[in-house]
Amino acid sequence: MKSIKPGRGPSFFSGIVSVLVALFGVLWIIITASMGAGLFSLFGLIFVAVAGGQAYMHFKNATSEKRYSAFDIVDETEEPDPLNERFGSTEKAEKASAGKAFCPWCGAEVEKEHKFCSTCGREL
Repeated sequence: MKSIKPGRGPSFFSGIVSVLVALFGVLWIIITASMGAGLFSLFGLIFVAVAGGQAYMHFKNATSEKRYSAFDIVDETEEPDPLNERFGSTEKAEKASAGKAFCPWCGAEVEKEHKFCSTCGREL
């Protein structure tokens, strides 16, 4: 059964926002330097440095083949969780949940043969 689970990662849109923050940092540097603000210009450098790193991370994640998404609509057999591959398997979790099924909408435990969730009423 396919399920909806929360993902772990940023998106392409977050990369665009990071680029806009970096542009704000450049604008901050120009404005404060023209006003003779001195040390306040360093805040612009911080904006540019942090936003540049964030933009790199977001765009790399959004364009990679095995990216982390905001929501995954998958079955465990279709797409393995990359963090589980890195930090260990989920054998304990699979053994603990053996024979149990959960509603993908509200997370309540349901019987496998049911077609609708007894808690939220949505179709399974």
